[in-house]
Amino acid sequence: MQRTYEVMFIMRPDLTEEDADKLLSTLQTHATNAGAQVQNTEKMGKRRLAYDVRKFSEGMYVLLTLLADGKAIHELERRLRVTEQVIKFITVRTDEEQQRLDKVRKLRASRTKRPPAEAAPAEAENPAVSA
Repeated sequence: MQRTYEVMFIMRPDLTEEDADKLLSTLQTHATNAGAQVQNTEKMGKRRLAYDVRKFSEGMYVLLTLLADGKAIHELERRLRVTEQVIKFITVRTDEEQQRLDKVRKLRASRTKRPPAEAAPAEAENPAVSA
């Protein structure tokens, strides 16, 4: 069953940009080969850590958003664990949170006096009121 996951990992701060890109593309390839689908990759840059990890006080943060099953995530985590350049990682399943947010939005929309679709034409008819 395909679910949405966010994998955030911290790379060593002394990596060059080329090495960081190479590591990122390798991890994306391993995830794809394991059956995951990479939806988004966000490099968040170098940031200070809250505490020293493996004698590093800074790290380069990367966020991967994946659509995968449990086996693919397990394989990706195994790769992250044995990769020397990765000093810390965390994986979070986000599909349940998204379902909860969608349910809250739907509930809020049903409680409004008029549906959002009707609100837009009413404002378009009387532009002086909305300005």
